[in-house]
Amino acid sequence: MSDDKQTPDPSGRNAENAGARPDVSIVLPTYNELANIIPLVEELRQRFAEIGARYEIVVVDDRSPDGTADAVRSEFAADAGVRVIVREANPGLAVSIREGIESSTGAVIVVMDTDFNHEPKDAVLIYEISKHVDLGIGSRFIFGGGMSNRFRYYLSYLYNIFMRLTLGTRMDDNLSGFFAIRREKMFEMDFDKIFWGYGDYFFRLLLMSQRGDMTHVQVPVFYGERKGGESKTRFLGIFSKYTREVLWLTYQKATGKW
Repeated sequence: MSDDKQTPDPSGRNAENAGARPDVSIVLPTYNELANIIPLVEELRQRFAEIGARYEIVVVDDRSPDGTADAVRSEFAADAGVRVIVREANPGLAVSIREGIESSTGAVIVVMDTDFNHEPKDAVLIYEISKHVDLGIGSRFIFGGGMSNRFRYYLSYLYNIFMRLTLGTRMDDNLSGFFAIRREKMFEMDFDKIFWGYGDYFFRLLLMSQRGDMTHVQVPVFYGERKGGESKTRFLGIFSKYTREVLWLTYQKATGKW
C-alpha cells in the first residue's frame, strides 16, 4: 500500500455538497486573459480543495476578443463550481467586479486579479483570515510583502503614503484590489458609491469599510510579473486618474457629500 499523499479532487467537495451555499466565491474579472485564466482557475480549484472549502469561481468577462470566456467554459464544463458571466454592455473593471459580487453566493467573497500578480496561495490565506475579521486585505507594503518591479514598488509605496495622508485611510496598500470580505458586510455597503472607474473602486471600498467600523487585517503579498498576455494598465496614466479621484473624494468628504 502506498503512503503517498493523495491529491484532492478539486471538484469533489463541491459535488458532495451540491446545492449548499459555497464557503467562498472567488470573483475573477477578465479581459484578454486567455494565457492566464486556465492555469489560474486550475490552481484556485486545487488550493481551495486542499483546505476542504466549497468554492465558487465566478469569471466575469468583458467580451474578450481572445476567447477567454469560451476557454473557461470548455475547460471546466464538468465543474459546477466554475461559472462564466459575459458582460454585454458598460465595460470596465469596477463594474465587472460589482456584477461578479452581486451574482455570487458564497459566505465569503474573494476578489483578485487574473494575471498572477495575485497568487492563489495568498487568496487562500486571505480567505482564512476573513473567517476571523470582516475584511482581509492583501498588502505589498507591510513586512513580507513586495513587488518584483522595484520602480513600481517605490512609486506605489510613495503614492499610498499620499493617499493615507489625503484621505485618512488606515491601510498601507489602498490599491491592491486583493481582498476577502464576509458576505453580509459587503452587502451593507453602498455599491453605487464604490463600483465605478478602474482600480480606484478599492480605496472607496476601504474608506466605506472604515466608516462602517469593520475589522481589518492586512496580509503580506508579493507581486511578481504577469505570466502571459499584455497588461491593460498604463501605470502613469492610471495614477493621474487616481489622483483626480483622490482629490475629488477629499473634497466630497470635506463638504459632507460622501
